[in-house]
Amino acid sequence: MILGHLFGLYTHPKQEWRAIDKEHEGIQSSLSHILLIALLPPIFAFISSVFIGWRIGVGAPIYLTQGSALAMSVAMYFALIAGVFALAYLTYWMSHTFGSTPTYTQALELAAYTATPLFMVSIAAIYPQVWFLMIAGLIGIAYSVYLLYTGVPILMHIPEERGFIYASSIVTCGLVLLVSIIAGSVILWNLGIGPQFSH
Repeated sequence: MILGHLFGLYTHPKQEWRAIDKEHEGIQSSLSHILLIALLPPIFAFISSVFIGWRIGVGAPIYLTQGSALAMSVAMYFALIAGVFALAYLTYWMSHTFGSTPTYTQALELAAYTATPLFMVSIAAIYPQVWFLMIAGLIGIAYSVYLLYTGVPILMHIPEERGFIYASSIVTCGLVLLVSIIAGSVILWNLGIGPQFSH
């Protein structure tokens, strides 16, 4: 069921990870979850950049043209989905090092549900102040990391001590992916494929 585990991951994460591990709804369910949840950041980024305006400091709000914001939102959507799949692959690839033998579907479930809080805090873009978004982002990252550390031992069927090291390796890979996406954005901006501001 799409978003079926969402409430449980926020209220009783360990029990919900066990339920996810027991049910293993398959790659279609994880894919549906990712495709739906990954819509949130682009939608709220579009709304805030076109209709509300971003405030950086005390100056006037900065707006993007609808075409530019739409193009960036679409690119963001596909980058987020690709990031989740890449993280799932890295999780699967590292598994044997830590004595685990998951399927790619299990790794994808872990990546999809772990990324959910980070995607959901994008609702904060409705109030596009940099300090507020930084706080919301830190909360989302913190809870995503917490979900990862609680979920790895359960989904990967390994002891908690080994799961801690495994989860730490996944966090490191996630940070590398994030930096790669940011670097890709900077390269595109330098090539002239950047935002267009409305006046």
